[in-house]
Amino acid sequence: MIINRSIFREYDIRGIFDKELNETSVKAIGYHLGITIGKNKLVAIGYDARTHSPILRDWLASGLYAAGCVVLDMGMVATPVNYFANYRPLSHFTQEAEKIIDKNGMIDASIMITGSHNPPEYNGFKITVGRSPFFGEAIYALADRIETEETPKIPDHPPAHTIDVKNAYIAYMTKAFAHLKGMPISITVDCGNGVAGTVLPQIFDALALKWEGLYCEPDGTFPNHHPDPSVEANLTDLKRVLEEKGGIGFAYDGDADRIAVLTRKHNIKGDQLALLYAKKIDNPIVIGEVKCSQTMYDELEKRGAKAVMYKTGHSNLKVKMKELDADLACEVSGHIFFKHRYFGYDDAIYATLRMLELVHEGIDIDAEIDALPSVFTTEEIKIETTEEEKFPLVDKVKALLKNPPDDFPSIVALNEVDGVRITFEKGWALVRASNTTPVIVTRFESVDRDTAYHYQKKVGALITQAQAILRGENHA
Repeated sequence: MIINRSIFREYDIRGIFDKELNETSVKAIGYHLGITIGKNKLVAIGYDARTHSPILRDWLASGLYAAGCVVLDMGMVATPVNYFANYRPLSHFTQEAEKIIDKNGMIDASIMITGSHNPPEYNGFKITVGRSPFFGEAIYALADRIETEETPKIPDHPPAHTIDVKNAYIAYMTKAFAHLKGMPISITVDCGNGVAGTVLPQIFDALALKWEGLYCEPDGTFPNHHPDPSVEANLTDLKRVLEEKGGIGFAYDGDADRIAVLTRKHNIKGDQLALLYAKKIDNPIVIGEVKCSQTMYDELEKRGAKAVMYKTGHSNLKVKMKELDADLACEVSGHIFFKHRYFGYDDAIYATLRMLELVHEGIDIDAEIDALPSVFTTEEIKIETTEEEKFPLVDKVKALLKNPPDDFPSIVALNEVDGVRITFEKGWALVRASNTTPVIVTRFESVDRDTAYHYQKKVGALITQAQAILRGENHA
């Protein structure tokens, strides 16, 4: 069948409801994914607060049933709750486990229906199979299968079994962090009308914490602000409360796998969070992405940790964590992954509780951030291109870096694990192709603003040169 291949991304499947993600395409995705997972396998589905998520659940379940899978419905949950379902026996989630349980008592796969931080008309699927992310070549192979193999007529078949993963998750967190009960610090959370509000209030109340919630009621139209805590404008209300009351603040994206941590003084980025979390882990192995500050890598090494730079993307980091048996991983955007005392996936709720634990143990968060070396780091600077051009463009930049212009800053090292990260004498620059959108992502860091902007100017000129060469070659 003909299907829009643009919805098959590096880390997930994502598109606009009733356009790219319509009844025909979603049933086909469910069917061919079910064939890949296997007949009689247990597949658990959860969904976020978007108004069309339950409809997608029914279409997806229909396709999975047609492939012979057994579908379990979690209902509306946070993405970390969906992941959690893969790591506990099915008997923890249902009294009917003996009727549907497999031989080892665990589910075989989970699918989270979520548009994450995208606008309300978007939705998508984050897939876990065998407790590993289903991504990259596996997603592209699924697209190939849908295009080339027959899809039968698929009748409607909504899930027949429900499981309660949410309350099992709440109980797990309440027990794991029972030592925080009654801690006096003032806490403010902004759930952004996403699904963090389905678990966080219950956990905080069970721990008798002193907290105030903003926009904790799930609402997939996101009436108050867009659910992306990496955008400063979305943190205005949280900052106002912190200014008035002090304490610590947390904000979440639409599906609660990304976190922002704020005090009156600081909006603490993901790489800085990793430095804080690592303080209470003995000799940790910590994985960061190519966008992380050099400060993070240097400070970790000074403290006796092993710091590893790897590709951007939650799926990439989960796989690398398993490979290295790492304790912790992070992305600047707020994906935080704990294998230390946890399961190795990105969970903003768990990261919240680990941060409160640091405060409870006497860590002065502001003082720790103030003590870090002073550097200037730009935000992500995106250069529009095309899906067809973006990867060849990065390759052309890499080629030009082998013999750069005479006035180009002196290159100390090149790291090509994900695009190219150029280390200079006083900082670094990143040029990489986005895996999800038709843009080149750049970022620059140095000891001061002027030097960072100098790097930006010189690297920007090199990208422009690469574009001209590439388009000239294509025209020829």
